[in-house]
Order: sequence, then structure tokens, then C-alpha cells
Amino acid sequence: MPKIIEMPKLSDTMTEGTLAKWSIKEGDKVTTGQAIADVETDKATMEMPCFFEGTIHKIIVQAGEKAPLNAPLAIVLEEGEEAPANLDEIIAQAKAAAAPAPKAEKPAAGSSAKKVVSAPGPRLPTAPQPNRRAVSNNARVKASPLARKLAEEKGVDLSGIEGTGPGGRIVRADVENAPVGGASGGSRVAAAPTIRPTYGAEDERVPTSTMRNIIAERLLASKTQIPHFYLQMEVDAGPLMEFRAHLNATNEKTGGNKYTVNDFILKSVIRAAQAQPAINAAWDGDAIVKFKSVGLSVAIAIEDGLVTPVIKQAEKKTLLEISQGVKDLAGKAKNKKLSPDDFAGGTITVSNLGAYGIDQFSAIINPPQAAIVAIGSIRNAPVVNDKGQIVVGQRMWVGLSGDHRVVDGAVAATFLAEMRKFIESPALMLV
Repeated sequence: MPKIIEMPKLSDTMTEGTLAKWSIKEGDKVTTGQAIADVETDKATMEMPCFFEGTIHKIIVQAGEKAPLNAPLAIVLEEGEEAPANLDEIIAQAKAAAAPAPKAEKPAAGSSAKKVVSAPGPRLPTAPQPNRRAVSNNARVKASPLARKLAEEKGVDLSGIEGTGPGGRIVRADVENAPVGGASGGSRVAAAPTIRPTYGAEDERVPTSTMRNIIAERLLASKTQIPHFYLQMEVDAGPLMEFRAHLNATNEKTGGNKYTVNDFILKSVIRAAQAQPAINAAWDGDAIVKFKSVGLSVAIAIEDGLVTPVIKQAEKKTLLEISQGVKDLAGKAKNKKLSPDDFAGGTITVSNLGAYGIDQFSAIINPPQAAIVAIGSIRNAPVVNDKGQIVVGQRMWVGLSGDHRVVDGAVAATFLAEMRKFIESPALMLV
């Protein structure tokens, strides 16, 4: 019996993926768990394992093509098995079942298609359809997968909405601000016009990746829906640099771990979040969620975007465990080995641009979190010591962007003061 390799759910918010690259070809034998393709999701590009053992009979989705969740990607036959005569019908039915918009028509009676064993994985629940006319119109409109899904749930006609996303694409924020029924409800949603660039024949227009589209959509939603406020604080990084140098020199003799400045920064964020737990929260419509544990999202730059894998239950981890955990996540990100679980459970994000020579910056909140910490470079600067003398010191700027619905200025200021305490007295991090 033929088996279908489907588009798996590789992230918690994934609704479609791009088949970036096949590592196999038709006729190749595959085993369960073998990496057979790279799939670009809304989070990162990840390796897709094979769910079956057999021979690749047919590749349905080619490299570079997009497919919705659970769409058929390839057909696997067991050893010695012949492809059924109605294989094309089986594939067509699998595609229809994975289509974003549910079909209103009933399946044809007396279908001769055989039951096909498909790849294991969760199925998306069928969205309620309060407005079937709106749903039928939506298939012809340029919109993001998240916006399309939300429109189906709310019964919003996308044809009556002007998109604010890239190229006039309708994004989630547009749907959330639209009346139920869209234009059919009697009013058209006003939106800021999209300003398009003018370019010549020598300029290059590069189509955006799935990840870049999602990044654009979420950052736009963050800046337009979350009331950001920003605080900056200068800290004395001299004690931290001395402590790190001493610790690394000792470890070098014994073959121990080599710590980065960022390891200590992450630890200071964790300890500060414990001291000021109101920062470790999120807005949930008519309530504030206060997290018991610190899920530390670490911003890591990769070739095609930015990923934020999570150090879970970070408050329970030692400095060594944090250092090793970040190295592991960075390696997995570089080699496209991050799993959906690596992105789950984040409650506060740290973005460090110090290595790029940036002194200070204001970061955009990573929704649905309520805060993101921005770390700048460590610079030699003239400072006044306790004796009133001007000496050379090492200074670093630490910033915080907060969601003012959740976090007040005094709470954020207290959090930064706690961070400064640990950075300027780094031995306290080990207590």
C-alpha cells in the first residue's frame, strides 16, 4: 500500500512550508528517521525526517515550492510494491484534504480510492465557517496563512480588506481590525497605502522567503498592536570582564568551559526576572499571564533571518548549563537542526548586538512576550571614580522594550537595576 509523506508541522504556528531542498530523488531507498529534505517554516529552515521505509516512487512538491500543512510531498512504496492504477486520484484526494479552505461539497459516492497510510502528525482542527460567502472569496485574495485562517474563523471577507503587509498582502492585524463579514458587512476597512519602491533593470527584486514573510508580519503586528516603551541604562562592565577573564584562565588550565560575555548577560537577565517577576509575563486579551518559570528566548542570527530558540526553566540552570545550552542551540541553528520544541516556552527575549559594534538600540518585542532586553557593545570610556578622578572604564548600555499593557515603567526600571547589580557584581550570579 503506498504511503504519503506529508508536510509536517515543524513549528507551533506553522500553517504552510516551503520545500527548500530534497536530499533524495525518485528511486532512492529511504529509512524511517532519515533526513530527506530541508523545509523552510515560519521559524527556521529545518531538516524533515522520513516517516517510512521503502523507495521514493514520486516527488509531488518540487524544491522551492510551497505546500500547506499535511499536503502530500512524496509517495513511498514498499520493497517490491507496484504503484496502484489510481495513484493520481489518491494524490488529488490528499491535496484536497490538506487545502486551507474546507470543501463544502460532499465526497463523490462510490470512490474507488484505497485507504492511504499517511505520515504521523497532528491535524489542524476544522475552522468554523460563520460566513461561507466570505470563505469562498478568500481563496482569490493575497493574504498570509495566519490571516487566512483567522478570516475563516471570524467569517471575514478578505476581498474587502486592504492589506498592510509586503506587496499589499493581508496580514493578521488587518483581519483582527476588520468587521465580521469584511466589505459585505457594509463598510470597507481603511488601511495605510503600501508605498512601493521604484527600481530599474539593473536592480534585483528577490522574492521573500516564508521565514522573512512571517518575520515581517509579526514585527508589523508587534509595532502596531503593542504599546512599546523603551528604557536604557549604562552599566559598569569592568567587574564582569575581570571576573570572566579570571574564570576562563582557570578553566583553560583544567580544560574547562570557556565563557562568553553573553553567558553572563543571560544569567543576569534570568536572575533579574526572578527578582522582578512582573517582567516575566504576557498580555492575554482580558488578563495578564504571569509565568512561573523563565523561558529565555535567545536571538540568534542565521543566513536567512533571525531565530529565537528557548532555554527552558532557565532559573534552574547553572552558568555552565546556560553557556553549554546556548552553544548547542547556536550550533543547531547553523546546521538547521532546531526542532519545534526548541522554540516553545519563551517568556522573555535577549538580543545582543554588541559583537557587531552597536553601542545601544531599541529592540522590537517578540510577541506574545511583554519584554525584550537589548545589549550593546562594551566600550572603553572616560569615567569618574569614587575619588573624583577621571579614569578609563568599561561601559555597556543595556536596554529594555516593554509592553505597557503588562509592564509599568517602575517595574522595568527595577528589572534593569537588578541586571546592573549582577553585572557589576558577577560573583552574585554564582550564589
